[in-house]
Amino acid sequence: MKLLKLGLISLVILFLLATVIGTMLPSKVLVSRAVNIKAPPDSVRVQIEDIREWPNWVEGMNDPSVYIQSSVNARIGKSEVTIAEKNDSAVISTWITAKGKPQISTIRLIYQPQQEVTIVQWQCEQAVGWLPWERLGSIMNDKIMGPMMEQNLEKLRQLIEAKNRTL
Repeated sequence: MKLLKLGLISLVILFLLATVIGTMLPSKVLVSRAVNIKAPPDSVRVQIEDIREWPNWVEGMNDPSVYIQSSVNARIGKSEVTIAEKNDSAVISTWITAKGKPQISTIRLIYQPQQEVTIVQWQCEQAVGWLPWERLGSIMNDKIMGPMMEQNLEKLRQLIEAKNRTL
């Protein structure tokens, strides 16, 4: 009985300690990557503002679990994706997971006319709950999402630069 009581007290203290440490971590996680593309922004915009073009450069978009409903709506796996806003310098989309947690994805275009380069900066922002395992687990978001974002941006760069060479 004493051992059971000690174990229970230890679990409560461990949970409280993890909660305190978790509260010191940010409530929003931001993962960001960028690539330089030797092309005007209009060439890039064609690929990023229409979900029907994403299979050209986003890994996994040709999967059978992907259903593209329109240029601004798609179901990717268990997530609902909607392009919420488009303008000359950014495309903002909302990703709602099966658990109902939203994630905001922003792709910004920054044109550098002197180098004739468009910087494509992609960031994903996710709110994290208060539970300690959610906060502590969010530390891994950069390691999980970052390489995928880099791979997709590199594929976008290759696609657009190849198209511009043939023009």
